[in-house]
Amino acid sequence: MSSLTSRDFALQSDANDSLSSLRQKFHIPQHNGADVMYFTGNSLGLQPVDAKKYIDEELEDWKNLGVEGHVHARRPWMPYHENFTKSLARLVGSKPEEVVAIGTLTNNLHLLMVSFYRPTESRFKILCEAKAFPSDQYALASQARFHGFDPKEAIIEVSPREGEHTIREEDIHEIIEREGDSIAMMMIGGVNYYTGQVFDMNSLTKFARAKGITVGWDLAHGIGNIELKLHEWDVDFAAWCSYKYLNSGPGSIAGIYIHERHHGQRDIPRFEGWWGHDKGSRFAMPDQFEPIPTAEAWQLSNVPVLAMAAHRASLDLFDHVDLAELRARGRKLSNYLREVLLEVAELTGREIEIITPANEAQSGCQVSVLFPGLGKDLFDKLLAAGVIADWREPHVIRMAPVPMYSSFEDIYRFGETLLNVLKEA
Repeated sequence: MSSLTSRDFALQSDANDSLSSLRQKFHIPQHNGADVMYFTGNSLGLQPVDAKKYIDEELEDWKNLGVEGHVHARRPWMPYHENFTKSLARLVGSKPEEVVAIGTLTNNLHLLMVSFYRPTESRFKILCEAKAFPSDQYALASQARFHGFDPKEAIIEVSPREGEHTIREEDIHEIIEREGDSIAMMMIGGVNYYTGQVFDMNSLTKFARAKGITVGWDLAHGIGNIELKLHEWDVDFAAWCSYKYLNSGPGSIAGIYIHERHHGQRDIPRFEGWWGHDKGSRFAMPDQFEPIPTAEAWQLSNVPVLAMAAHRASLDLFDHVDLAELRARGRKLSNYLREVLLEVAELTGREIEIITPANEAQSGCQVSVLFPGLGKDLFDKLLAAGVIADWREPHVIRMAPVPMYSSFEDIYRFGETLLNVLKEA
């Protein structure tokens, strides 16, 4: 293989990278006595080394303090979610009062749409991308039905053009221009889970809001991956999970963003619970809800401290790195993966099609790849050889080298493995 994809190049790239030491902060799964080639941070991030310590501390306080841990634990449980406010605000580009760690992703989307999908007889449609993550599609369809509308009439899906894999943003603009007066809400995945396409959330938000459309973004594949400036972009609401690029453990605590213009409204449609009530009078147990004047008003119940402890272990790592440098490292890793894939295609004569946009403004860590004629059998052979990637029907292998713990050597080893597997196919 060429010098670009040589082991020396990969090792030198790791050695010259000041962030490569972050890998030591994570547990790397093993395969036949060696580190696996892990490219599935877009599905489940690896475990931070400190996660167990942080969880054990809360277990110890629970053992020793019982209920008093709510106020006397090392990190008191009652305001535990407040440990994440500044970290999350930094990651999504918001004011601290606009974010809160809460719930799970689809649950949060439903809670947000109670407030922000307010259809009328003439303005009831929802604009989303075709091939959205299925849970988003189910949530949107069920919201439409809940309000008495047929999803086939209420939901407008923007699709790639024939023969293309990604969506042209001018096609979204065209639909907004044509049907904007009938669209109540636009809710799109900021990074498409299947193709890895990153949408221009800034321009699309401004274009839609100018037409009176409420705008929300699913950032499951965005947070911890790409640059976000939700407040500056004037986004109405957003939601995310934390178990992908935020490395907080399977099914861990998620989060929401709500622009400050929606705060402090007593009469906004909202499902309410006692943890969203004014903190000063919460334990006076009043019978009337008084919303906290921040995104915290959308909280329902007290927080899952043990799950949040793992979340804290990961966010502490983000707090101590320059996010621009981290994203730059992610781009270098993904670009190197592209180069390796193209070289393998050249050496084997096999067709390998990368469907994630090459433009760095339209892509993050994820690289989605088609191997025509090979499909799941190839994926299974790679898995057996220690490559943990991600298969998505009908025929895509998703790979995401994550700058927190992936290495150039991982990608070099993957190239060698793929080359050998293809030679035997």
